[in-house]
Amino acid sequence: MSVSCEGRTVAVRASKVRAMLATLALEPGHVVSHVELADELWAGHPVGNPRNALQAHATRVRKVLGQPAGDATILRAVPNGYLLNVSRDRVDGNRFLDHAVRGADALPGAPELALRHLESALALWRGPALLDAGDGLRCRSAGALFEERRLTVWEDLASARLIVGDESRAIAELRQLAAQYPLRERFCELLMLALYRTGRQSDALELFRLTQRRLDEELGIQPAAPLQRRHAEILAHDPSLGHPSALWGHRERGRDGLPTG
Repeated sequence: MSVSCEGRTVAVRASKVRAMLATLALEPGHVVSHVELADELWAGHPVGNPRNALQAHATRVRKVLGQPAGDATILRAVPNGYLLNVSRDRVDGNRFLDHAVRGADALPGAPELALRHLESALALWRGPALLDAGDGLRCRSAGALFEERRLTVWEDLASARLIVGDESRAIAELRQLAAQYPLRERFCELLMLALYRTGRQSDALELFRLTQRRLDEELGIQPAAPLQRRHAEILAHDPSLGHPSALWGHRERGRDGLPTG
């Protein structure tokens, strides 16, 4: 974890300082209570005097943020907790989410704009989200949600590349993603479409067979309906596969019937 302030970037090395700063940064401008902070920093292993301990860590956070002694402009102590007094767009996580939403919204009608937002979102990624922010429930839950959103951004980015006709780059990226996340069916579905559009029907069908076998061997399930439909469309040389609508017509609902993105 690092903090950028006035042109300088400072690595946050102390684990409890990282945890406190990350917890506050998840809700900039909002008070996080002493109790909530203590639960996050000590995760079921309470200390004797948590308020004093939090005060000591707050002093270290202010030092990392470059606040002069006695200055509470950025990190403010309030009667029942602490508040990180920055706008939400000063936090990379929020900037990532904003770009992700704008990219997804622009995808159907403005794919070039979607590409810019989605690439900007992924450019903010420095590694697993909140990996070094401790074992607290808030940061662990937020990290999992950020990771899921990152994968959705990759799906949207691949869709945008296919809409604008950049199949070769989409294939290169999707091959890596499908290898890293072989059970994520949306990556397989998009890669199958990209291969088919470049005249590689047999490769697309072989990819389906490999994914089907892996799902059966590792999870004991068959591919979900969207992936099976894509397979059937490729077998039938369905003309709709060449239209932009092929990229979002199958993603409204997942295996459990809930919206997928």
